[in-house]
This record gives sequence, C-alpha cells and structure tokens, in this order.
Amino acid sequence: MNEGGVEGRLESAEGRLAELTSRLERMERRVFPSAAPATRPRPAPTAPHAATPAPPAPPRPPARPAPAQPDPWLPQRGLEEILGGRVLAWVGGVAILLGIVFLLGIAIDRGWIDEPMRIVLGLLGSTSLLLAGVWLYEREGRTEAALAAVASALSGLYATLLVGTQIYDLIPVEVGLACAGLVGIVGGALAIRWESPIVGAIGILGALLAPVLVDSGTSGLSLAFMAVALTAAVGVLLWQKWDWLSLGAFLVSAPQLMAWFVENHDERLLVTLGVLVGFWGLYVVAAIGYELRARTPDELPIVSWLLLLADVVLVAGAGYFAIDAAGHPNAAVAWLLGAAATHILLGALALRLAINREIGSLLVAVGMGLSAFGFADALEGPALVVGWSVQAVVLAFLATRANRVPTPYGSSAERLLIAAGSYLGLALGHVLVFEAPPSAIIAGVEDLGIALAGLGVCAAATLYGRFALRDFDPRVVQVCEVVSAAVLVYLASVAIVDTVGVTASGDSRQAGQVLLSAFWALTGLGAIVYGLLRDVRRFRLGGLALLALAVAKVYTYDLAELEELSRVLSFIALGLLLLVGAFAYQRIQVGVGDGDEGATR
Repeated sequence: MNEGGVEGRLESAEGRLAELTSRLERMERRVFPSAAPATRPRPAPTAPHAATPAPPAPPRPPARPAPAQPDPWLPQRGLEEILGGRVLAWVGGVAILLGIVFLLGIAIDRGWIDEPMRIVLGLLGSTSLLLAGVWLYEREGRTEAALAAVASALSGLYATLLVGTQIYDLIPVEVGLACAGLVGIVGGALAIRWESPIVGAIGILGALLAPVLVDSGTSGLSLAFMAVALTAAVGVLLWQKWDWLSLGAFLVSAPQLMAWFVENHDERLLVTLGVLVGFWGLYVVAAIGYELRARTPDELPIVSWLLLLADVVLVAGAGYFAIDAAGHPNAAVAWLLGAAATHILLGALALRLAINREIGSLLVAVGMGLSAFGFADALEGPALVVGWSVQAVVLAFLATRANRVPTPYGSSAERLLIAAGSYLGLALGHVLVFEAPPSAIIAGVEDLGIALAGLGVCAAATLYGRFALRDFDPRVVQVCEVVSAAVLVYLASVAIVDTVGVTASGDSRQAGQVLLSAFWALTGLGAIVYGLLRDVRRFRLGGLALLALAVAKVYTYDLAELEELSRVLSFIALGLLLLVGAFAYQRIQVGVGDGDEGATR
C-alpha cells in the first residue's frame, strides 16, 4: 500500500512537471517567436557507416522590442529636469532666505523682538534649515532642494554673525571668528561629501571672509585665522580639483593680506617677510598643486597662470616696498632677484624631473619676468640690455621645449614666445632711447662702444631666435630675420656716422652722410642680387626697401643739408647702384614663387 502510494505520487508529480514545461515552452514561443524551442530535438537513428549529420545551427538570440519613440510634442526631459528640479529648488531657497530677512525686518520695525532675540532666532532658524537640508539630502535622495536649503542656511549663519558682531555688538570678535570657522568647517565637509561646488563656495569662501564679516580688523588673530582658512581651502581644492576655488580664495584673501601689510609692515620687517613668504607658498600650491600631485601632462588652466602671476606681483612687490621703506634699497633689489632665482630653480627642477613641462615653463617664465624688474633697478646701460636679451634667449629656448598643443588661450610655446618677444622689445627700446637713439645717424652717439654693445647683443639674441625657432611658424622666423637685419644695418650706420661723420668737437662731416647713403644703397643692392640668385623673395623685398630708404634720404636730407660736392657724390653713387640693380633684375631670371627654400632660408 505504501509503495503503491509513493509511486503514484511520483507519477503524478512527473506529469505535472511535464505539463508545466509544455506551458512554459508555449509562452516562450508567444513572447519570442524567433527563438528556437527550449528542448533539443533527438537525433534520428542512422544506419551503420552513414555520414555524420551536420550539427544544428545555434539558436538566434531573442529579438528585443524596439524602444518607444518619444512624442515630439512633449518637452525634452533635460529641460524639464533643469526647470522643475534645479531652478525651482534654488529660487525656493533664495525665497526662504529673503522671507526670513523680511520677517526680521517687520519684527524689528514693530518692536516685537529685541536685539538679542533677533540674533538667537537667526541662529536657530539657519541651523534648523541646515539640519533639514542635510536630512533631506541624506535620507530622501540627493535633490537640488536639499542643496539649496543648505546653501541658504550657511548664508543665513554668516549674515547673522555679521549683524551680531558689527551692527549690534552682541557677539565678541573672538566668538564670532570661532563660530564662522565652525560654519566654514561644516560647509567644507558637506561640500566634500556631496561634491557640491556651490556649498563649497559659500562655506569655504565665507570662512575666508570671516575677519571682514565680524570686523576683527588687521590684528594678528585675523591674519592667523585667514591663514588657517586659506590652508583648508587649498586642501579642499587639491582634493576636489576645483580650479575656480583657487582664484576665488586669492581674490578674497589677498585684499585682507594687503590691509594687514599696510598696517604692520613698518613694525617688524622679518615677521612681515615671513608672512609674505608663507602666503606665497599657499598661493603657489593652490595654483599648481593638483598638477604636481597628479603629474598630468595636460595644459595648465588659465586660472593657474593668472594666480601664479598675481601671487608674484603681490608678494614680490610688497616685500620690495617693505624693505625699501626700511632704508635698505640694495636688500630690496636682492629680494626681487632672490624671488626670481627661486622661481627659476623650481621651474628647472620641474623640467629636469619631468614632472610637468607646463609647470616648469611657467615657473621659469615668471622668474624671468621678475628678474627683469630686478635688473632694471640694479643695472643700467648695456648691462641691463644684456640682461633682458639673455632673458629673451632663455624664454625662446624654453619655447622649443614647451607644449605646442593649441588651446583657446594659445599653447605654452606661444605664450613663452610672446614673453621672449616682450623682453627683446624692452632691450631694443632701451638701446633706441638711451644708447643709440635715432638721432645717432646724424649726430653720432656719446659712447660708440656702449651703443655697439647694446645693438650687437640685441642682434645676437634675434639671430638665435631665427635658428632656434626654425621648426615653428615660418612667420616667426621671418620676423626674427627682419629684426636682426634691421638691427645690424642700424649698428653699421651708427658706426659709420660716429667714426667718419662727426668730428672730435661734435660737428657733422659731409663725408659721413655720403658714406651712409652709399652703404644703404650697396647693402640693398647686395640683398637684391642674393635674393635673385637664390630665388628668396624676402631678400629681394628687403633690398628694395633699403634702396627706397637710401633714395628718400638722398632726395631729402642730402639734397638739403650737404654741400655741392658731397651732394654730387651722393647722387652719382646712388644712381650707379640703382642702374646695377635694374640690370640685375633684367639679366638674372627670377624663380616663380618662393617655395620651401624661401621659407627656410
């Protein structure tokens, strides 16, 4: 009995299982018509020695239903989320903050609450809103409404501290700074946890602005608090890589640092310089710290360039002013040159260790720029020209090693080339104003050796750029060629006039102007002939320009100022050279175009 009952139950279960399997197969065929049957077909019996049948084809994957097409008449989901989630949330947060302000205003006007109660209500209301925002964000999803509530609460706390310290004078300055620091810690922690730039901006920048909010003045306590807040801000921006925070921290803290400097720089010089060096280090880390830590080969953001330049101007300028005001002008120059050497050494180290070419080039460029001011204060005459020319050469060399990837603000190589051109322009400008002014081609110079040294150094620096930058844009090479040729021609012209065209007593000689006109015409003719023989168009154009200058000089200055015999010699020499030039143009075949040869010569 028992065995029969067990066997019957097993048979009944097997039957039910077979029925369920059959129903499941029918449902699969309805849902996925193209799918193969779930059960494998049994192979048909084959005769002995028959060929092995081919294996069955693998089943095709079930066809997925096509996604439903969106209704073109409905608004896009992204715009709806922005308007419905973010805009409404932040407008609501601002409305709550304004409502609290208006309510306090009404209460104050009607005398409902006294001053201490206003501060208490402001602190309690902002803290409650902060806790509610944190609860909403952590428990109910990361919504924009929660972020807006937290941002409004942080702003309300800072505003309450401002009113309690400056307007009502109910909160001591020390307590106000401590409370502002606590609000900044909470805001910074929430910003890091939620990765929210808005919460971070309000919390961190508000803490940096706390000495101004609580009106703590320019005391040592205010400076120490700002230094701690700035250190925390630098740590946050390194952790989150918020480039905007570095510039924002500088814009908030630098005016406070300068206010402290103005009030305290004449008391203890060493302490002042130490404070400047400390803030300089924090700003440098804020500008390039993340790239140093991550060793990213990418282009530095423009914020890093601006912050490092502003840091150098602020700290180096303030230190120079403090030392010079203390009666140590030589030490002030040493401060500038020391700061320049520090940046150059750090940049060379970054290039040497292959940390980041952009950072290395930037630091060296900043150091070179700072040394320009130091040289201008410490040197004069040709020594200053040599210093600026050497800086131009170093920057041009760095441009050949810098990144050439184009960016909206230009590549690093382009920026370094602009800096090199600026220094070369300073050197040439100094020579043309002091050592060899344009009047030198008429009356000579005071010291021919100094003039030739200044012009020679500028020409050498430009020639270096012509050969070192040959892999850059051909226009850069052509500019270097034109500038170097013009400087060399001007150098020779000054030498001719000062040796032949001026007497020992300073009177002008006719022979000097005749030789100058002949020199210009002969040099222009030589450039034309060379350009014709080598088929280099820019040489021909340069020669024609110099010939035109000689013609203008002979027909204006020589005709009006020279004596009869000298005038005759000038016209005859110019006419003969012009005839030779015309003959050369007609007899020497000019190649068609300048081609690659003209671009590289």
